[in-house]
Amino acid sequence: MKKRIFALCSALLLSLTVFAGCGSKPTEESAASEPEATATAAPTAEAESSAAESTAAPTEAPSAEPANVNLLTGLPTLTDGAIGKRPVAVMVNNVDAALPQYGISAADLVFELPVEYDLTRLMAVYGDYTQIPEVCSIRSCRYYYPILAVGFDAIYVNWGMNESVARPTVNSMDIDQYDGDEYGLGDCFGRDKARYESGYAWEHTGVFHGPNFPSVLEKDKVRTDLKEDKTGTAFNFVEMDKNAVPNGEDAQKVRVDFGANYSVFTYDEENHEYLKNFKDSPHMDGISKEQLKFENVIVLETEIKPYPGDEVIKYVDWEGGENAKGYYISEGKMVPITWSKAGMYDPLKFFDANGNELQLNRGKSYIAFTYAGNCKVEG
Repeated sequence: MKKRIFALCSALLLSLTVFAGCGSKPTEESAASEPEATATAAPTAEAESSAAESTAAPTEAPSAEPANVNLLTGLPTLTDGAIGKRPVAVMVNNVDAALPQYGISAADLVFELPVEYDLTRLMAVYGDYTQIPEVCSIRSCRYYYPILAVGFDAIYVNWGMNESVARPTVNSMDIDQYDGDEYGLGDCFGRDKARYESGYAWEHTGVFHGPNFPSVLEKDKVRTDLKEDKTGTAFNFVEMDKNAVPNGEDAQKVRVDFGANYSVFTYDEENHEYLKNFKDSPHMDGISKEQLKFENVIVLETEIKPYPGDEVIKYVDWEGGENAKGYYISEGKMVPITWSKAGMYDPLKFFDANGNELQLNRGKSYIAFTYAGNCKVEG
C-alpha cells in the first residue's frame, strides 16, 4: 500500500416509450489499459411546469440518528466497531467476460459510470469497513471515481490506474488509496485461481480481501475515524421506518444506457426495491447468489466526452450545478431532480423541483452518471 497524502495543488478539469437500442459493443480494453409513462431523458414542459408537485412532501428529519446508523443507507446496521468509521470504495470490473462479480451484493452504494469505449465500471461502496466480503474482480482507477469516493471520506481501493489522467489526479489528492499494482499480492489483494482455471482471463481474477482490511489499516496506521464534517448521513434521508413515495411518473421499469453497456431495473412492489439487470440478464453476485437490488435508483445526466489530450479516456463532469438534470426513482415512481458536487471533497447533493435538498428513502442506492437522454422509463 502506498498511502498518498498530498496537498491539493490545483482545481481539476475535470417513455409509454420503447427502449432505445444499443450500438455495437467494442472489444473490452486490454489488461494493460485496461425505457402509461413517457420518456424521461429530457423532462417535458408539462413535467417542468408541474415542478412544485414533483416530489413527495418533505418529511421532517429526525433530530438525531441512531449511533449505529449506516451513513450510506440510513439504516441502523453498523457493527459496534464501525461506528464513526470511514467507508471503503472498491473498483469493480463490469464487462461480460468478468461476470459474475462477487462481493458486490453487500455494497451499500453502487456507482456506475462510462469508461473507454462506453463500457462501464462499478465503484462499490461499503459503509461498514468491518463487514466487507471478498470482492472480485477488482479493476483499475479512472480519475473521476476517487473524486466521488473522497466526498464520503472513503478509503479507495483499485488495481491499477490510467497513467495519463488518473495517476496525476490521485497524486494531487488528500486520499488514502490501496492499489493492487503497488501493494502486491497478500493481505489485501490476490488472484482467484479457480476462476482462471475455469477459463477467465487473468485480468478478471483480481480479488480484494475485504475481511482482512481492518487489520491491514491498523497495521498501516491509516486513519479510520471519519472527518468531523463527514460524520452525518451521506444523504438527506426520510424519517426512520417511513418511506416517501415520490409524486411523479410511474416507473416500473427503468433503463440506463451508457453506450456499449446498459442497466435495467424492474420494480419489486412487494419488497419496495428495484432489481438490477446487467443488459438483459439478472445482475447476480456469484457467491451470495443474490440479484443486485436497490431502494433508490438515481440517474444523473452530465457532460461526457473525450478527455483533452487523451482521446480514449473519458472526461466526466462530476460537478453538475443548479441546471444539471437527473432522475430520482423509488417506490415505483420517478421525479426529475437537479444535482451538484460543489468541490472535490464535497458530497453529492440532490435537489427537488423547488430547490430543496431531496429526501431519499432509507436503503441501498444505485447512482449512474450518463449522457443526457439516456434514461428511459416504463410505467
